Amino acid sequence: MQPLLRPGDPPPFSVFNEQGRAPLLLLCDHASKEVPQALGDLGIAGSELARHIGWDIGGLDAAIELAKALDAPLVSSGYSRLVIDCNRWPGGEGSTPEISDGTVIPANQGLSKEQVDARAEACFWPYHREVDRLLDAMTEGGRTVCLLVMHSFTPVMKGFVRPWHVGVLWNDDPRLPEPLLAELRRDSSLVVGDNEPYSARAAYEYTLTAHARPRALPHCSLEVRQDLMSTPDDARAWGRRLAPAISTSVERALSQGAEASG
Repeated sequence: MQPLLRPGDPPPFSVFNEQGRAPLLLLCDHASKEVPQALGDLGIAGSELARHIGWDIGGLDAAIELAKALDAPLVSSGYSRLVIDCNRWPGGEGSTPEISDGTVIPANQGLSKEQVDARAEACFWPYHREVDRLLDAMTEGGRTVCLLVMHSFTPVMKGFVRPWHVGVLWNDDPRLPEPLLAELRRDSSLVVGDNEPYSARAAYEYTLTAHARPRALPHCSLEVRQDLMSTPDDARAWGRRLAPAISTSVERALSQGAEASG
């Protein structure tokens, strides 16, 4: 299989604040709208790639600000979710969408398994291997840490105006999401979604299922509405705003684990 990435292509992941001391690993699955040179523009306009279908608008800026405020390491993906979605099982539902929110993606039509595998090997697996590497290092010696994935969501989807400002997505481990929901709801100006606008219980969800659940780490995803983070300054402000609630919630999640094992 010929490698998809060429000299001059961006790396498939980036790490920020690797030596951060917080018992928390931050991730950003949809941090970038980059496309490998070999795939051109995927057959769509740059304005389409810049929409929510191409990446999580504001997600990386908010995540970096969180990493700074919490002194936590952060791993971010390097390529557009339209190349391959780092939060979908490779080759599964939504992995390389042929249509996304009404936009046809010409370069994704009728992909063979070999083509999907090439994208996964170039852009998906390196990111997730790096997540595993950092989690291995952070949990060495039996230390428990939390995993939080930063996302953003479009304010309108299929004609539905989404009322939530933020949402906490989780499956069946309440240790991190329940205190985070409680902390966020202390701010009466916020409309907070519990598994809204998406659910982490969906079968297509990859990141938390692959990394947190096998290790029994407290975990959740956090979504912020994109119109609230439409500029880098706004996104960074949201990172700072969310940091205290996340810090408190991580402390509570880990204390629950300590009580359970004590």
